[in-house]
Amino acid sequence: MDEVDLKSLVSSLTPQEENQSIKSYQNTVSVACPACDEPFEDLVVCKQNPTSLNLSLQLDLCVGVEDDRALIFTHRH
Repeated sequence: MDEVDLKSLVSSLTPQEENQSIKSYQNTVSVACPACDEPFEDLVVCKQNPTSLNLSLQLDLCVGVEDDRALIFTHRH
C-alpha cells in the first residue's frame, strides 16, 4: 500500500461522527480503498492511542497509518 494522503482522501468522503477517540466518514461516491483497491463503506480515523471500537456488524477491515494515526477502512460483503 502506498502512503495514504488523508487530506485528499477525506475531501471525497461525507463526515459522519466525531468524538474524542475517532472521526468517521462515509464513502458515498465509491472511492477505492488504498489497501485493496475495492470501494469501502466507511473510514474510521483513530485520534487516540489506544482506541476501542465497538462494531455492531461483521465487517472486513483494511488498515493504514497516516501521521501515526490508524486509518480503518470497512467493507461490507
